[in-house]
Amino acid sequence: MYLRKLAVAAVLALGGTTLAATPAHAANIATNPGFENGLSGWTCSASSGATTVSSPVHGGTRALQATPAGNDTARCRQTVSVRPSSAYTLSAWVRGGYVFLGATGTGGTDPSTWTSSPSSYAQLSTSFTTGASTTSVTIHVNGWYGQGVYQADDVVLDGAPGQGQPPATPTGLTGTGNATTASLSWTASSGATGYNVYRNGTRVGTATGTTFSETPGAGNHSYQVSATNASGESARSGAVSVTVGNDQPPPPSVPSGLAATASGTSVSLRWNASSGATGYNVYRNGTRVATPTATSYTDTPGAGTHSYQVSASNSAGESAKSGAVSATVTGTPPGDLPKRVLVGYLHASFANGSGYTRMADVPNEWNVINLSFGEPTSVTSGDIRFTRCPVAECPNVESEAEFIAGIRAKQALGKKVLISIGGQNGQVQLSTTAARDKFVQSVGAIIDKYGLDGLDIDFEGHSLYLDNGDTNLSAPTTPVIVNLISALKTLKARYGARFVLTMAPETFFVQLGYQFYGPGPNGSADRRAASYLPVIHAMRDDLTLLHVQDYNSGPIMGLDDQYHTMGGHDFHVAMTDMLLAGFPVAGNPNNVFPALRQDQVAIGLPAAPFAGNGFTTVAEVQKAFDCLAKGTNCGSYRPRGVYPNLRGLMTWSINWDRYNAFEFSRSHRAYLDGLG
Repeated sequence: MYLRKLAVAAVLALGGTTLAATPAHAANIATNPGFENGLSGWTCSASSGATTVSSPVHGGTRALQATPAGNDTARCRQTVSVRPSSAYTLSAWVRGGYVFLGATGTGGTDPSTWTSSPSSYAQLSTSFTTGASTTSVTIHVNGWYGQGVYQADDVVLDGAPGQGQPPATPTGLTGTGNATTASLSWTASSGATGYNVYRNGTRVGTATGTTFSETPGAGNHSYQVSATNASGESARSGAVSVTVGNDQPPPPSVPSGLAATASGTSVSLRWNASSGATGYNVYRNGTRVATPTATSYTDTPGAGTHSYQVSASNSAGESAKSGAVSATVTGTPPGDLPKRVLVGYLHASFANGSGYTRMADVPNEWNVINLSFGEPTSVTSGDIRFTRCPVAECPNVESEAEFIAGIRAKQALGKKVLISIGGQNGQVQLSTTAARDKFVQSVGAIIDKYGLDGLDIDFEGHSLYLDNGDTNLSAPTTPVIVNLISALKTLKARYGARFVLTMAPETFFVQLGYQFYGPGPNGSADRRAASYLPVIHAMRDDLTLLHVQDYNSGPIMGLDDQYHTMGGHDFHVAMTDMLLAGFPVAGNPNNVFPALRQDQVAIGLPAAPFAGNGFTTVAEVQKAFDCLAKGTNCGSYRPRGVYPNLRGLMTWSINWDRYNAFEFSRSHRAYLDGLG
């Protein structure tokens, strides 16, 4: 939660290159050179996230954008027909940390050149002469490992066009069958504009992409694929055998008898079993929120009227959704807090440039006061201690009795006072069950001593991470994750329904999960990436508030697949929308982080420019809240829905707000109260 700076260092051993003078263009024989037709004519590596963007561009209305990931340099390429023994010049306008341009298959020395141009477009240029028997070359553009997103535009291959030739034979053909359908996929062929699909030697269909499905009838079928373009058809691929039918069960029938009963903050759902079903999908307001195996489920959706449907699933697929039923939840939100809240962190154990604020002097605008911080005796001990600021550091610190009296006075006004565990210096790794149990005992002792209302988890740094192979959001296996979840559930059970549980992770530990989750499939990514997600997911029924720190953050990709940067209202809208709409973890549609309730989410902000990177002005914050809660004042990012019950705002910190003449608390308290 303290201001911190992240630095990434990369060392690239690269040869120097001198850019040649740009020649007069005789002809550009590259296909779709300015990416005005999307990625047509180009083939990009699978994990590059390649797309076309409208900004930044060099010319026209579109440009290529791709992102290196792991061992993938995000290469995009196309094969072009050329003439033997002929001279060609290749150029492109590029932008990014390190961007490469080159050609392969020239029949001579394959050229490659690069530049670093992070803030504006620069032109790359190189040349080559084709070999005596060369009729095609492959041109490419790519980034470099760990160097982030790049753009490319206006690619020119200047030289004589080659003679037309059929595309290469497709490779990688695979096929699967179920009770009724045969599904095929294959690797794209260079130069192909379409494909022919053959079943048992007879052409049965065409495709422009690299997938095809049909319902051929029960039996064992042999499939082949060829590639086509204006110059002809390639040879057929190797054959694959696909079995359709073969006693596989059909998809299960639609569940019947769905009924919903609301009680307090929960909705209990029940339905009749579907023959052949191995599981069910529960949809709330059109979004899948659970995948139970039984014929019942209890949801805690937040106040309001909600529509539910259920589908059945097995290895053959998913049934249609059932008819919808509605349930209205009128119970009090968890934690017994008002509809709109302000959450602030109080420097109770240390002093800094903002000065010490006594508990009695905390303004009444704040609904939740997080005492900062409880810290461990060692990283792995689980033994949490809270020590109030010493007189030598905080000359105006009150006595212990006055401090406790101040807490009671705030609680009498309906405020909640929590102990916040962690912060920048408080690394907590519950790597053993002994550490877990000590965490429960020591945190409980702090809560009991001061009569606190609950607990805030502000784990940063290396407190949380995911081990290799821990990929299932709903069933984590990493000890520091499993033990933390167990400890939080124990504390919640001990103190009951009014126990307030909040969390304040950074965007790196939550929204980054849309792209990355733990160490990744090859084990080379940062294993802390999105490591808060399984904790949030496991505690969602007990979680009062999640207020992600929308500051001290790098650019994060939103649900629009664009990167958003802190400091403006679009960043807060995009980051909050991910929590309230849900998202597939690391792009996997079978591993989804479901949407949180609107009343569980607040936006985390610095109170002043000197409190943390990513400060956002009062006007920009309120524009963001308007966009999310009312659907007005939106910028370029449009959220997936309107969220009228969005809970409020969190800030680091109460002390910095006081130092800044209470701009945050007074301005935003009046704004939130005006929303109703």
